[in-house]
Formats: sequence, C-alpha cells, structure tokens
Amino acid sequence: MEAASSLTMIDAKIVILGEQNVGKTSFVVVFNPKGMKDKTRISSTVGASFVTCQMTVADRSVKMQIWDTAGQERFRSMAPLYYRKANAAVIMYDICDLKTFTAAKLWVNELKRNVEAPVLILLVGNKTDLSEQRVISNQMGQEYATSVGAIFCETSATSNQGVSEAFYLLARNLIEYEEKHSNFEYKLNSDSIRMDPSEKEDDEARSPCC
Repeated sequence: MEAASSLTMIDAKIVILGEQNVGKTSFVVVFNPKGMKDKTRISSTVGASFVTCQMTVADRSVKMQIWDTAGQERFRSMAPLYYRKANAAVIMYDICDLKTFTAAKLWVNELKRNVEAPVLILLVGNKTDLSEQRVISNQMGQEYATSVGAIFCETSATSNQGVSEAFYLLARNLIEYEEKHSNFEYKLNSDSIRMDPSEKEDDEARSPCC
C-alpha cells in the first residue's frame, strides 16, 4: 500500500479516432468492460463517451481518461472538441478494409495540422481475428507508423488479443513522451479504476477495469 501511494502519477487524456465499424468501442469495452459483459450488444458511439482507467508501469502510475469518438461522418466535425487537448491519440483501422487505413492517415494529418502541443500517436490495426481477409499487412502498418513518428500494434477486440498490451504500450510511451517534452501537460480530474499490468496473464487482469 505504501509503495503504491508513493508512485508518481501521470494523468492523460486519450482520444480514440477512426472510421465507423473499425472496432473503437469494442476496443475500449474489452479493456474496460464495466457494465458491458455481453459484447454482442455493443452499438455505435453517438458523439463520444469516456471511461477512466489506471495502470502501473515500473514506478509510475498512469491514469488515462479514454474518449471513444463516433466514426460516423455526421459527427466528424465534433472530433476537434475531443482531440484538441488530448495527450495521446489512438488511431484505428480495420486490417481488412483499405479505406479505413486511408482514413487513419487522414486522421494523422489532421492531428499534426491542428494540434500544436505534442501528441503521442498509437496506430492500431484491429480485427486480426479476421486475418484470412487481411488487405493491410503488418509491415504496411508498421512502416507508415514509423514514417509519421507513431507507435504501432495490431489487435483483435473481438477475441481480446493484444488489447491490454496496446494500452500498456501506450502508458509506457506516455511516460517516455513526458520525459522528452517539457510542455507535455496533463489535465484530468476523474475517478479512476486500478489495473496492475503485471497480472495480465490472469484472465481477470486481461479485462482490468471491471
């Protein structure tokens, strides 16, 4: 208990961006399934919604306010309201749908064009459970991420593959990003739910914020 209370806390706002039906809401729900045990009932986000989760990485505690934004075109004009003060953006595409990969590139360009403060970008290729239908290779995703200075991973929100690891990667890089950018400011005032990623081999720890 004393060790946990002595951890240096980082508070960060995370925005999830991408086209409709790439799996953004499922991605968040798998990581934080509070009140949503039946994934088949997940519906499209209207506008945006958020959850808070806390992770411990080495000697740092990272509290993340995760904003899940709607992918429908009619809500696109609202996106700047959510990413404007974000510390990190998760930009997601469907590995089976080339147009969602193209859209992910447009989101990256929009962030770089409209956000002045440093923003950490995690590019996520989702739906690896449908790998037989893949049209965007892992190499394509990795090469593009490298070209724009983003970090990269692939996941399956449907089968819960790589989701907790993606958030752990994000938290670790937020810590590193903070150390490199002195103007990387964190603003968050929300209750959080603890997760210890060292327990991620346990089934309950893989659905951490319940």
